[in-house]
Amino acid sequence: MGSRVRVIVRAAAVAAIAAAAHAAYNARIVRAPREGPVRCREAVSILLPLRDEADRVAPALRSLLAQRGLDDAEILVLDDCSGDGTAEVVRRIAGSRVTLLTGVEPPPGTLGKPHACHQLAQRARGSVLVCVDADVVLAPDAVAAAVALLREADLDAVSPFPRQHAEGLGARLVQPLLQWSWLVLLPLRLAERSPRPSLAAANGQFFVIDAAMLRKCGGFAAVADEVLDDIALMRAVKRAGGRGVVADGSRIAECRMYETWPQLRDGYTKSLWSATGPPPAAAAIAAVFVIVWVLPAVAAMGGSRAGLAGYAAGVAGRVVAARRTGGRVWPDSLAHPASVLTLTALIGRSWWARATGRLAWKGRSVPGGGAA
Repeated sequence: MGSRVRVIVRAAAVAAIAAAAHAAYNARIVRAPREGPVRCREAVSILLPLRDEADRVAPALRSLLAQRGLDDAEILVLDDCSGDGTAEVVRRIAGSRVTLLTGVEPPPGTLGKPHACHQLAQRARGSVLVCVDADVVLAPDAVAAAVALLREADLDAVSPFPRQHAEGLGARLVQPLLQWSWLVLLPLRLAERSPRPSLAAANGQFFVIDAAMLRKCGGFAAVADEVLDDIALMRAVKRAGGRGVVADGSRIAECRMYETWPQLRDGYTKSLWSATGPPPAAAAIAAVFVIVWVLPAVAAMGGSRAGLAGYAAGVAGRVVAARRTGGRVWPDSLAHPASVLTLTALIGRSWWARATGRLAWKGRSVPGGGAA
């Protein structure tokens, strides 16, 4: 190993150790909704957008119907032009206990989910809006607890990150990086206070927002062309002078995003180009990830003690994230370098799909999916 490579490995090890320490600090201070019975006395609107979800909406819908501690709540469900009988499933399970809306196709240049949420928000009467995805199952007190966190922390928006179920090799490699990324990289307390949009993080699977702030920041219409509409909405809240942050919702919500590797691959392909910024930034992010969390492991195999320390730090960061957010700790954390390599490959695939105009999701083209 050349002297220059040894210097890089040592620097990477130091960065990995610092990142693990930051993850441990964030894991200690991250906000989380209270567990157990909570009473919510204000009006709450629960929004559930659906498109071709007939085969998996039932658990999510039943969990919404079982919510307790809500004095005044409505459940609004929108069938976003499904072709698989989603609306019939909703009627069979919920009947008149929900308001079922029939969505219209999004205008050109806009995405389906924010357009569906916009239609739902227009019909909502609550002072707080709670957006939930069809693959999320909530604990009975989840909505009341999330609203209580919003009010008690004096926030305008909060995104309780659900516990992610990951089955199969691909999902076990990639899915844990969702929670790991913000625990390792995001200064949570600063992000909560700072108006800087660059410090926004969110997960649209479970998103709680004050209705007045939603109107003030432009609502879902303001992020209608955003692939990552959840993060874009949190950024809009910050621009409007509001406060919002991601939280640990692993004890009150769980999600199985993808059933198969092709679903996961295509889902990440749809959005990673937007998450990583312009191509030079995406390349820089991929390079940093590989240098900090892959290179030390490679060096360790060649006998580098600095490399071994860096690899161990990377594993430690994954362990901290998994334990805090209810993920699988062992042996998955040991494969952290392979997880990072898989993610960087998906970043490359996402940008290739965008450059070749092949971005699509659920039968619709993705705005911005033309040639870069």
